Amino acid sequence: MQKAIIGRKVGMTQLFDENGKVVPVTVIEAGPCVVTQKKTVEKEGYAAVQLGFEDVPERKLTKPEVGHLSKNSLPLKKHLKEFRLDDDSALNVGDVIKADVFSEGDRVDVTGISKGKGFAGVIKRFNARRGAMAHGGGPVHRQPGSMGANTTPARILKGKKMPGHLGAEQVTVKNLTVVKVDAERNVIAVRGAVPGPKGGIVFLKNTVKNV
Repeated sequence: MQKAIIGRKVGMTQLFDENGKVVPVTVIEAGPCVVTQKKTVEKEGYAAVQLGFEDVPERKLTKPEVGHLSKNSLPLKKHLKEFRLDDDSALNVGDVIKADVFSEGDRVDVTGISKGKGFAGVIKRFNARRGAMAHGGGPVHRQPGSMGANTTPARILKGKKMPGHLGAEQVTVKNLTVVKVDAERNVIAVRGAVPGPKGGIVFLKNTVKNV
């Protein structure tokens, strides 16, 4: 059965496995999340569940958001996210999902917003090579160089790797292993790094890869 939860990245640390080896992990404050809506094939055209995470005062939400949550007498939540699950029949509006929905050894995909790095050149953004550092190469050592647009096609083709905004985009890291689950503290430790800064919102879901 597919599972999902919303969490907040706390930071990274290390644990030790049964053989005494160091395991680098990312600590995620996962849940508790409330099922705020169920979408059905008959009504919306597809099946999904919407989860809400982190309590928030009413003044910090828009009126449509407050109305959406209040109509079912649900607590006000700051973050809402839809998940398409294989079988959501066991979930109903108002149910609470905690960290123990996952267990040690589960494989998950973690989605977050990567750290923004501002405007970057092609060397930092795409790992391009710099120009020759000998005489005559300056002052264009780190510039992208010729665009290759001659009479044909006489333009820059779409998708050309050029300087631009780096980071601050949705990134998914797939097939990470759940190392530890602490249901009392609503904490999940996932092996490896996940996108985003400390305090960033992340989404955990069963991996789409066939392990």
